[in-house]
Amino acid sequence: MDALAPRIQARLDALAAISADEGAITRLYLTPEQARASALVVGWMREAGLTPRVDAAGNVIGRIEAVEPGAPALVIGSHLDTVRDAGQYDGPLGVVTGIACVEALVREGVRLPFAVEVVGFADEEGTRFNATLIGSRAFAGTFDPDKLDCPDGQGVTIAGALRAAGLDPDRFHEAARRAGEILAYLELHIEQGPGLERAGLPVGLVTAISGATRLAVTLEGEAGHAGTVAMDGRRDALAGAAACILAVEARCRTDAGLVGTVGSLTATPGAVNVIPGRVGFSLDLRAPDDGLRRAALADIGSAWEAIAAERNLSLTKRITHDAPCVPCDPAWMERIATAIAEEGYPVHPLPSGAGHDGMAVVALAPVAMLFVRCRGGISHNPAEFASLEDIEAGARVLLRVLRGLAAEHDASGPLVLDP
Repeated sequence: MDALAPRIQARLDALAAISADEGAITRLYLTPEQARASALVVGWMREAGLTPRVDAAGNVIGRIEAVEPGAPALVIGSHLDTVRDAGQYDGPLGVVTGIACVEALVREGVRLPFAVEVVGFADEEGTRFNATLIGSRAFAGTFDPDKLDCPDGQGVTIAGALRAAGLDPDRFHEAARRAGEILAYLELHIEQGPGLERAGLPVGLVTAISGATRLAVTLEGEAGHAGTVAMDGRRDALAGAAACILAVEARCRTDAGLVGTVGSLTATPGAVNVIPGRVGFSLDLRAPDDGLRRAALADIGSAWEAIAAERNLSLTKRITHDAPCVPCDPAWMERIATAIAEEGYPVHPLPSGAGHDGMAVVALAPVAMLFVRCRGGISHNPAEFASLEDIEAGARVLLRVLRGLAAEHDASGPLVLDP
């Protein structure tokens, strides 16, 4: 069989050339760049033997029918949007590899006992409208229609952007699929972390997608002259925030898989000679176990209360995002594990600290994921990289999963998969 990776990489290069920013990769939801990328993917799907369409949310969907038209579908997917100044593998690798695997089956004349759909979700990152998983939530039927009024940085709402892209916001709900239409959702994705590189392995079996809680936090003290207010009389909100950030770091070092990040901080009034009287900062807390995440959140909250009391600061916090962890389906994990072993690799289970479209699609069907090693664990960065050898390993594992499903059907009669 011919290698799959060179063609996959060539298509990733072609997508990477479509960007709103010269010299970088930026492809946001409902932009002209995304429309160009979708058109390219539609062409590749048609070339592979899939029947392509773009749904009411802008998701690109290619389908190949089973022997019985209209049968439920196994969905292979990921996303086509990016963060700003992104790498070229996060998201598109899963879409392009899915197309390549279906194309290989078509060439071999393999017919699966159910339909297969490859989906390029239109928005996973949430970069433009600060609302993640728009495409996959629309697909799963869980998108809150009130969020169609969410504006981007220029005041354009999702509804307005849909109209500008030639889509009808009044028909957005038509992107929703019914549970019985989908058998399972499989996603191949770069790891976005260093686990596989440390293990010396090209692929890994995902056990769960970590749940996440995000907070907007405010500490208020009192602004004052930097030269005249004694150190023991200060109500320095920034110093208090520094202590709070260190408390997050200390708590998250105590449990494997628990991670906490303060990625945004704003001090007011922001002058070099004024004690900061007000500080706002964010918290992103993630874990592959919801109990662990909730316990850590409570511990961090208690530590912050103590810091605020000791420093005579007022503390307020607001949850801006809360999503449970999504365990991968055991039966589908077993199929992927078997394929990994048959390709000659040790089966290395690991959780995903990053969020993925499966967090939405699980409302419809079982979810499973396969990770491909990325150099240095770097992602959301132009330095993001997966080698041809590792891409080939991931593609062949995914293809073996599909062939294995056909073999299950041949060995035992009609293959029954509980949706």
